[in-house]
Amino acid sequence: MHIVVCIKQVPDTKNVRIDPDTHTLVRQGVESIINPFDLFAVEAGLQLKDKLGATVTAVTMGPPQAGDALRDTLSLGVDDAVLLSDRAFAGSDTWATATTLSAAIRKIGDVDLVICGKQAVDGDTAQVGPEMAALLDFPYATYVKSMQKLDERHFKVTRQTDEGVEVWKVPLPMLITVIKEMGEPRVPSLRHKMRAKKAEIPVWGAADLGLDPNSVGLCGSFTQVVRVFSPPRRTNRIQLSGTVQEQAEQLYRHLKQAKVPGI
Repeated sequence: MHIVVCIKQVPDTKNVRIDPDTHTLVRQGVESIINPFDLFAVEAGLQLKDKLGATVTAVTMGPPQAGDALRDTLSLGVDDAVLLSDRAFAGSDTWATATTLSAAIRKIGDVDLVICGKQAVDGDTAQVGPEMAALLDFPYATYVKSMQKLDERHFKVTRQTDEGVEVWKVPLPMLITVIKEMGEPRVPSLRHKMRAKKAEIPVWGAADLGLDPNSVGLCGSFTQVVRVFSPPRRTNRIQLSGTVQEQAEQLYRHLKQAKVPGI
């Protein structure tokens, strides 16, 4: 069984700042980390490796320094890693990103399962996984909290929803996006860290993937980020006091004074 885990290197959200002049993220001097939700995807792949003897390959798209994130996955026990890096990929929206990652999965070949984190903390769209499934023509399940092999070609997956849980039977090859309930990410071992340090990670560009540069990156994106900004500071806060009944009356008077529709 061959599993591909897709990860993304993102700025550490604890240190994210917005440039007041350009309204863009300040990346200089900001530490980059593996998207936290993707660590649960890596753990899900490694659990299947432990149980089923699967091979796990990590793939990411980004600048050359994104290779550091791949080495981190190797130090956790991932078998192989591939970096997708090309100037043509710059400015990719979710669709262009999914196009590039899907092409890489086709190039790898004989992939039974693709695992992604539920979303990236920098974009929060949760779109790339489902878009990849559409491009690969794979059945998929999102927000998966657990999974179990039923037979050689089917898995039982449990999805977390707003209403409760759903249990699906999904055939291979398939794609899933996972949530933290899949399991706490493991810590690197010394043996795997030594292997990760020496590993040669292949770098694939648009030509290697057989992609037209006009179909990826900014040229292949249907959406563009026009501006990034911090929300304005709230200045009309009120302080409620007293019993619950008294606070409710105060809130009602404030909303009525503010002429909130329906009050």
